[in-house]
Amino acid sequence: MKQDIQAKNDVEQMINTFYDRVANDTLIGPFFKHLDFSKHLPKMYHFWSFVLLDEAGYTTDVTKVHMHMKLSKEHFDQWIKLFNETVDDLFEGEKAEMAKQRAFLMRWTIESKLNAKD
Repeated sequence: MKQDIQAKNDVEQMINTFYDRVANDTLIGPFFKHLDFSKHLPKMYHFWSFVLLDEAGYTTDVTKVHMHMKLSKEHFDQWIKLFNETVDDLFEGEKAEMAKQRAFLMRWTIESKLNAKD
């Protein structure tokens, strides 16, 4: 049995593995080519630690950050597929399931707002 997500180092492992996969993905990788990962990854560590570990202080609106992007259902499908595969490959348990649920909710929220904007 794999361990559950329990601490910040688990969150960092999840995020690093996920973004390695994203960066090498032909469909959604191009959206991330412009990012400075030395600045982006700490933000993602903080966000997911806020979501999964109740770490205080995260205030950025994640939907607003994505509103300028031309994302299709296919892009969202690939993002959630890679995210879920990453979580499933590394962890299992309550927090791992919560991570996948929260990712799905983020996907739904961002996709809904982008579609409403069109």
